[in-house]
Amino acid sequence: MKTLICILSMIFLPCGILMGAEGDFSSKVIHIGVVVSDLEKSLEFYKDVIGMVQVDQKSFDVNEDIGRRTGLTGGIPFHVEVLKLGSGSDASQFKLMSFGDKAKKQENEYIYNHTGMQYITIFVNELEPIIKRIKAHNVKMLGETPTLLPEGTYFILIKDLDGTFVELIGPMKKE
Repeated sequence: MKTLICILSMIFLPCGILMGAEGDFSSKVIHIGVVVSDLEKSLEFYKDVIGMVQVDQKSFDVNEDIGRRTGLTGGIPFHVEVLKLGSGSDASQFKLMSFGDKAKKQENEYIYNHTGMQYITIFVNELEPIIKRIKAHNVKMLGETPTLLPEGTYFILIKDLDGTFVELIGPMKKE
């Protein structure tokens, strides 16, 4: 009997642990906050080049007291603009904020130059319209991109105004 209990616990305990961790989250959507050097120019880049949608009713301010008590800024107030890849509650939020010259820009040539978040990956239905916007805004495509990947999709790498890499992956045209 002890052997059966041991075997059953080895089978079900790891599953219970994994299910328990997944059960800790009220949402499977991640909201990502990005500090940028110029909020208006970054909004323009992510909306006009990438194609994100600004969600005005989700934008918000954090006052001095909340900035201090939460440990986010030590008491500096800030404003957050929220972008999404589309509508709906299942769309991740990409939150942009700026602190002027308080934040130091990182110079990134490659993703290994600094620790922390270095890139975002966006899967698209087709790359052609995005490439047109990239070229219209004089954004440099990095490496030898577009690059055909083994699974038949294409990969494009660009950088935002502050050096964060943006990967765009998908077919050239809708099939």
